[in-house]
Amino acid sequence: MQLSQDIKPISYLKAQTADVIKSVNENRRSIYITQNGEAKAVVQDIKSYENLQNTLNLLKLIIQSENDIENSRVTKQDEMFDSLEEKLFG
Repeated sequence: MQLSQDIKPISYLKAQTADVIKSVNENRRSIYITQNGEAKAVVQDIKSYENLQNTLNLLKLIIQSENDIENSRVTKQDEMFDSLEEKLFG
């Protein structure tokens, strides 16, 4: 992977917007946009963005679960199923 090919100034994005969109959708590589020499934005295809968001949500759930375990906020499996059964079938 050559990251240097994926870094473009904002003037490139302005002049080549359609090409940038086509490129990120075809090769699934993000383009990093700079302004005055500093990284300012990332252009990414929608599928990669959705995958990233799903991954972050899963990581948040894992962290919440780990915190629950550390703070003894857990329910034993058989108790959980008994409670669920009671709610479902009365």
